[in-house]
Amino acid sequence: MHDLRRLKEIQSIERKIAAKHEMLPGYEAWIAGLLEAEREKGDVDKGEILPTIMIWCIDTGDFERALELARYVLRNEVPLPARYDRQAPCLIAEEISEAALKLLNEGQAFSIDVLEQLDELTADEDMPDEVKAKLMKAIGFEYLRQADAADSGGEGEDRLNFLRAAALAPLRRAQQLHDRCGAKTAIKRLEKLLKAAAATPPASPPPAAEAGAANDNTPPADETGDDNASADGRPGETESPDNTGS
Repeated sequence: MHDLRRLKEIQSIERKIAAKHEMLPGYEAWIAGLLEAEREKGDVDKGEILPTIMIWCIDTGDFERALELARYVLRNEVPLPARYDRQAPCLIAEEISEAALKLLNEGQAFSIDVLEQLDELTADEDMPDEVKAKLMKAIGFEYLRQADAADSGGEGEDRLNFLRAAALAPLRRAQQLHDRCGAKTAIKRLEKLLKAAAATPPASPPPAAEAGAANDNTPPADETGDDNASADGRPGETESPDNTGS
């Protein structure tokens, strides 16, 4: 690929990514034809171009497109180019998870749909535990970010507790897979919040109206002249992730 030679001449990572943004549209028609050939005829291309484009999509933040191509790669066991030192499932999971964690540690959101699709796609794939821990941590941190946003927005306790429980499960799994993944502080915080919520009794319902009150036509007290009427955590604060892994 001529584009690979062009990229090799660029030293700046930022400029490489900008160049990939410019190059990617030129491959769209070819990729579409490849996917259509598989759907209609069962033809599979195991060359280097499609997995390279998949990686460029990850690099440029087009994660939905990257997942679409990742499904093709994994479904058809397309090997990655020799210049990559990881197997396809490991690279896909690690690169997207690290991109998510970078944004989350900066206080930004990351698509939970992308992360959960990635988890489903790679669930049965073999990879280092440290890599799977990064994915679990990213899922947990995104749910934790949502919970903190819901808390700030004054959403109900049921929604808060749902999001906190959704965050805690993958964070515990991340910690189980890799003890130095950087999730301990978030786990302790979530456990404390959920324990407090479980110990808090539900709010009492309002007292039932007295019998016949609905048919009582007596004017309000202030209209009768009665002077005695009464007027009634966070992902950005978590430990830094351990960078163990390829």
